[in-house]
Amino acid sequence: MKKFSQTMTVAFLLSLPVTVFAAGYGSAGCGLGSIVIGSESGMKQVFAATTNGTSGSQTFGITSGTSNCEDNGLIKLSKEREVFAQENYTSLVKEMAQGQGENLSTLASLYQCSTESHQAFGTMTQEKFEYLVINDQTTSAELLGQLENELTSHDKLAKACSITVSALN
Repeated sequence: MKKFSQTMTVAFLLSLPVTVFAAGYGSAGCGLGSIVIGSESGMKQVFAATTNGTSGSQTFGITSGTSNCEDNGLIKLSKEREVFAQENYTSLVKEMAQGQGENLSTLASLYQCSTESHQAFGTMTQEKFEYLVINDQTTSAELLGQLENELTSHDKLAKACSITVSALN
């Protein structure tokens, strides 16, 4: 029985694509286990997987882009919104005042709003414009902060969009 399990383990590890190991972690994936145990193949990956599973670090790492996990989680999405708003601020403010536009639709997408809710997103920004852009000194970060407050309190958009607060960065 022991020989059978060793044979199955070796067969499993040999069937893994080489790209798994190129990511900086072994077959157990990213997480605390990949940091503590490393990417060495073999039975050590069982301990790495156990460490990942018991500590919950893999789920958190994937979401936040930490613990040896790629940086494509929710915090990265929040950062993308910040950069987008900063780079397109002038156009975005004009489109918010109008309640429609390409940049506004892109911002709705960055909040993971369903396509069906983009019009409601635009309408809300138009209706709440004076709260979103308080004066001509309002920064893009302040704009997003106010927008996130409005999104969370909006009945339809709070459900249709994924609001990850920018303050997590």
